[in-house]
Amino acid sequence: MGRLILKGVSRKFNGFLAVSGVNLEVADGEFVCLLGPSGCGKTTLLRMAAGLDAPTDGELLLDDNKIEGVNKECGFVFQEYVLFPWRTVKGNIEFGPEVKGMQKEERERISQHYIDLVGLKGFENHYPHELSGGMKQRVGIARAYANNPKLLLMDEPFGALDAQTRNLMQGELLRIWEKEHISALFVTHSVDEAVYLADRVVVMSARPGTVKEIFIIDIPRPRVRTSPEANALRDAILKSLGAEIKRAAGKV
Repeated sequence: MGRLILKGVSRKFNGFLAVSGVNLEVADGEFVCLLGPSGCGKTTLLRMAAGLDAPTDGELLLDDNKIEGVNKECGFVFQEYVLFPWRTVKGNIEFGPEVKGMQKEERERISQHYIDLVGLKGFENHYPHELSGGMKQRVGIARAYANNPKLLLMDEPFGALDAQTRNLMQGELLRIWEKEHISALFVTHSVDEAVYLADRVVVMSARPGTVKEIFIIDIPRPRVRTSPEANALRDAILKSLGAEIKRAAGKV
């Protein structure tokens, strides 16, 4: 199970309301993308789901259990390559299971499974400085999955990659997600990325961020990025998002 529920979630920082009254559910095994203007609270929602920040009002639940303190049932993939430079690929992936006190044999079995799954076989003993950007993010994804999370949280994980590598990594992420089928909440600034990846796309309003509109992406996978259905959804989402970007800039 991995059902995430946000009930009336708000968050203030130094008196400023960043997120206001967010109600949202990510069903078990669902892939949901968050879109919104810069500063609307997308990352704040991820941090609250991870238990790194607490809501000022409202509550977050994972499988009906209130999230209080660090959420050990989630895996987090960041935009930056947050890897331990002194650990190899294998060592980075094994870090979570190691902290949990897992036996060496089981840690190695898990790490090898995800090394194979993300396509890094043969790079087990390489260090982060020896890897490309896309390979580093593969390690980050494998490390998140190695903790056996109920929920995967991703904050623009491909934002720093070039367009070609980004498209490749989107396909790889979907391939892995379809095998593991863990609930996912994914922050992006790319409408194309959201339409390609998600079951549902949530458009957030300008600050204070709240849910403005939800789009169901009812297109079978694997998806063709330029299909008429994808183009129609992309246009509708861009229209909704564009209005909020203008509002955030004070133009309307």
